[in-house]
Amino acid sequence: MKKSILDLNRMVADREKITYLTAYDYLTAKYQERAGVDMILVGDSMGMVTLGYDSTYPVTMDDMIRASRAVRRGAPNTFIIGDMPYMSYQVSDEQAVENAGRFIKEAGCDAVQLEGCTPAIIRRVQAIADAGILVSGHLGLLPQFAAQLGGFKAQGRSAVTAMNLLDQARCIEEAGACMILLEGVPAIVGKEITERAGVPILGIGAGSHTHGQLLIYADMVGMYDNFTPKFVRKYADIGAELLRGFEAYCEDVRSGGFPDDTVDSYVISDEEAQKFEDMLRHR
Repeated sequence: MKKSILDLNRMVADREKITYLTAYDYLTAKYQERAGVDMILVGDSMGMVTLGYDSTYPVTMDDMIRASRAVRRGAPNTFIIGDMPYMSYQVSDEQAVENAGRFIKEAGCDAVQLEGCTPAIIRRVQAIADAGILVSGHLGLLPQFAAQLGGFKAQGRSAVTAMNLLDQARCIEEAGACMILLEGVPAIVGKEITERAGVPILGIGAGSHTHGQLLIYADMVGMYDNFTPKFVRKYADIGAELLRGFEAYCEDVRSGGFPDDTVDSYVISDEEAQKFEDMLRHR
């Protein structure tokens, strides 16, 4: 049965931890659903781990819709959130609602996510929620605000900034967010926000006290090695396995070991082979 926001709220009430991973394609989403992952984020992190950009800024709405469609096909029963890319919601409430609607109508997402807690972002959250669309906030380390934050740096590491994050979480919840993602904050800050919240709090690098945990799947399976955040735990080394497989394939092709015509190729009957040779002689 397909998971809904009611299921996630029940898990929080029952103190069941929520499992949350990113995905950007059909095959990854299919295996995540088979594994029992509760939620999938089609993140704008796709720009870095799939499209090869050095930031999330170049990712477009069309990129996100195409990826979200593929993820929905791979995980029809998982709660899926579409991450609103840079400049898809910043301009106006109308722009934000229209693009959020695309995730729901065109891609079959269950909710959307947007970053920050400026007065304008609070209005965007409220407008999207008022349109009947589930919206997740995203606080702490914000890739789309990296220039203002001085890079990809943990947030809430002073008493003042920690209190600011508590206030931001309250404001985003009051604006109508159905959940909040905390990224790159000290565990004590994640704990205090979670204990005060009336909605699910998901964490990525926010300690163990949040209602659930998110990881970028390419990080946790060893595929993205450009850099590894402090909070990532590697659960597989798919990157190394892919490299070994690709190297073995190249060696076999170059040495003539692949393909083997007796094993890897199609055959025809001796009778048809003889007819074919006769036809060749008469050309």
